[in-house]
Amino acid sequence: MESIKSPFKGIANDVTGRALYYKQDWISGIRSGFGMLAPTTYIFFASALPVIAFGEQLAKDTDGSLSTVETLSSTALCGIVHSVLGGQPLLILGVAEPTVLMYTYLYNFAKDREDLGQKLYLAWAGWVCVWTSLMLFLLAVFNACDLINRFTRIAGELFGMLIAVLFLQEAIKGMVSEFKIPKAEDSSSEKYQFQWLYTNGLLGIIFTSGLVCTALKSRKARSWWYGTGWLRSSIADYGVPLMVLVWSALSFSVPSKVPSGVPRRLFSPLPWESASLDHWSVIKDMGKVPVAYIFAAFIPAVMIAGLYFFDHSVASQLAQQKEFNLKKPSAFHYDILLLGFMTLACGLIGLPPSNGVLPQSPMHTKSLAVLETQFMKKKMVESATESIKQKATDSEIYGKIQAVFIEMDNSPINLEVKELEDLKELIMKGGKEGEKGKEKFDPEKHIDAYLPVRVNEQRVSNLLQSLLVAASVCAMPAIKLIPTSVLSGYFAYMAIDSLPGNQFWERILLLFITPGRQYKVLEKAHASFVESVPYKYIVIFTLFQLIYFLVCYGVTWIPMAGILFPLPFFFLITIRQRILPKFFPPHHLRELDAAGYDEISGSPQRSLSLSFRDREGPRVGEMEGELEMCDAEILDELTTSRGELKLRSVSIREERHGPVHPEGIVEIE
Repeated sequence: MESIKSPFKGIANDVTGRALYYKQDWISGIRSGFGMLAPTTYIFFASALPVIAFGEQLAKDTDGSLSTVETLSSTALCGIVHSVLGGQPLLILGVAEPTVLMYTYLYNFAKDREDLGQKLYLAWAGWVCVWTSLMLFLLAVFNACDLINRFTRIAGELFGMLIAVLFLQEAIKGMVSEFKIPKAEDSSSEKYQFQWLYTNGLLGIIFTSGLVCTALKSRKARSWWYGTGWLRSSIADYGVPLMVLVWSALSFSVPSKVPSGVPRRLFSPLPWESASLDHWSVIKDMGKVPVAYIFAAFIPAVMIAGLYFFDHSVASQLAQQKEFNLKKPSAFHYDILLLGFMTLACGLIGLPPSNGVLPQSPMHTKSLAVLETQFMKKKMVESATESIKQKATDSEIYGKIQAVFIEMDNSPINLEVKELEDLKELIMKGGKEGEKGKEKFDPEKHIDAYLPVRVNEQRVSNLLQSLLVAASVCAMPAIKLIPTSVLSGYFAYMAIDSLPGNQFWERILLLFITPGRQYKVLEKAHASFVESVPYKYIVIFTLFQLIYFLVCYGVTWIPMAGILFPLPFFFLITIRQRILPKFFPPHHLRELDAAGYDEISGSPQRSLSLSFRDREGPRVGEMEGELEMCDAEILDELTTSRGELKLRSVSIREERHGPVHPEGIVEIE
């Protein structure tokens, strides 16, 4: 109620707070020079590929009313505006799956009505955007972002799982469609004869499966045993777009006797063709929409406004998690206000609106964290190594390290001392060579472990990647060469890649593990609830989520009511606060629906023979010497697929010194 009584307060605070840093946002990015190229290209590919895939999906679902040209144009336009005028420049905007889903429902509603039809579809969608923008204005003015924490993990994970299933559904539909003749195509054409249609379908399965397997494999390249750190990092960062390029190139290796159009490729008009130019003047047709439908547009607008408010705010939250140690203030209220203006503009020119996207937003922050941390770490290690060579005292070594940190971080000295307390304690208490029971200070190892995360907060990388997306609109002749089956594979990749880190999915898998094998879970890093919550509560909570998820997914299949699919997520606020506490102890519910991803390090299985353990030497990875592990690899291990940082700790159990085996269980394998 206090928020409602103080309209514009949140917006005013956001504008005041960010205005102080606006000039510095640009200076920091410009001073980084060529260092901006790596995060810029990384996030460009992460943003452009999904938008291209969504454009193909929209082209199929709206019979060509919208296409890849429109999704790329919206992403570029909104990205440029937000990078220049937005409150939180680390937030990445783009056309997302919820927007595609809502615009498909709008088209299915409009096409069968004589007074709307395909001709006035975009004009009516424009009115939906007008209503949506008005509601976003009201949410921003009356400080609704103060309530975003009411959407807890249970809502975010259900929403993420729904999007993953919809991605997988789209991939399956795409593969099946490769065996069918597209609508409005000439069935007598040679490429649609049975043998060539069947060939197209089989090639589609090969390209879809190939893209999924190679993309998932390349995504984990940083943990490979082979290759240099630079090569593994490059493959991990750019492997997915590279695989799209490779499989698209392989599609041209089919024999020359195969008719043109096999395999099937992306369909989209070119930006300069009339089909892509008509929507820019859609505002002229908005006056032709019957008044009844103008007011009816309010209903889907409520759903879209709620979706954008939820999706945009959560993406912004994950882009500025406290573990990233961002120094500049947030701007949730102001960004929602700006989103309202961008939604209005997109509606008036016939583009699907863009909003904050996951996991691209936290990926952007993480890429900038790696960049800044690498520079700082290198300087601090050089300073510490030089001091050790000069046989400096522990106090002198720490003093040199702290001086470098303060010089590069430009923050208050008191803050620096506090953040380096753990490192200081290690250096001051570290043993010299020959002292038993004390760990010798190793600059390379310990500075890497204790160095606080630092992010290069600036606007340049967001602006540059948005300009690259805009440039890719002109590259449509090349983009149209991508086979549709490769895009189906990319949908499947996005679905599978989004599952790790989703505790709902992890708990579903836990249900299929027999009691005699559950100790295997504890041998690897695992979520804290596995040890702190009784198994029966885990089962009950997971079954509730599963049933609720099936309800949400079922709503998307209802022809007329499908547009209301966001409604169950809003009901979750009341269910979480009023109903679930009656069935679960408070401390167990807090663990299962925790705000952060708390993870516990596992205890790998060791030899069961004590005498053998006494005799065995160092294992691989325990040998003395320098370990090769870059900052990006460490961040990858500590980050979920949606960009959420894990909070890893040791086991909460008091006794975890030996192998993790349930008492009394003996297995022969």
